[in-house]
Amino acid sequence: MEFVKTKIEGVYLVKPKVFGDSRGFFMENYSKKIFAENGISQEFVQDNHSMSASKGVLRGLHFQKPPLAQAKLIRVTKGAIYDVIVDIRKNSKTFGQWEGHHLSAKNFDMLYVPQGFAHGFMTLEDNTEVQYKCDNFYSPQSEGGIIWNDLTLNISWPIKEPILSEKDKTHPQFNDFNSPF
Repeated sequence: MEFVKTKIEGVYLVKPKVFGDSRGFFMENYSKKIFAENGISQEFVQDNHSMSASKGVLRGLHFQKPPLAQAKLIRVTKGAIYDVIVDIRKNSKTFGQWEGHHLSAKNFDMLYVPQGFAHGFMTLEDNTEVQYKCDNFYSPQSEGGIIWNDLTLNISWPIKEPILSEKDKTHPQFNDFNSPF
């Protein structure tokens, strides 16, 4: 596996070794030992799997507040997404900055996101499936969010009119939210 540092401290694009032949492929997508050797020692306690039926579904921007904040390891097993993270760590030199990554079943790339980030993704194909590991359990009381189209963040989403849940339409603006990190 190759761990590529991104412009935001603590975030890695993880590129697994994929061994393919006429039968298909094999890859190791997680090894606690290899992750620890690359400075990622989170113990993942929950795996999630989402399926979005349509291209243009946007899920996010979500986070969980401490002490139940979540680090995530995100991968696409079918289809493709534009994955976005926003640094909401108040004392970070990249506070309020975002970055986006194309993750797909074809490129096999994964994204490791530490605690202290808002996260969201937009599907780029119909019937896209995303799986991700979390280092903390889901807690509805700890949920937080930032509106996907915040003017301050100015995220360059690839589709301008996404399909959203009612909840994701009502998150606060970045300037109106008080980061718990």
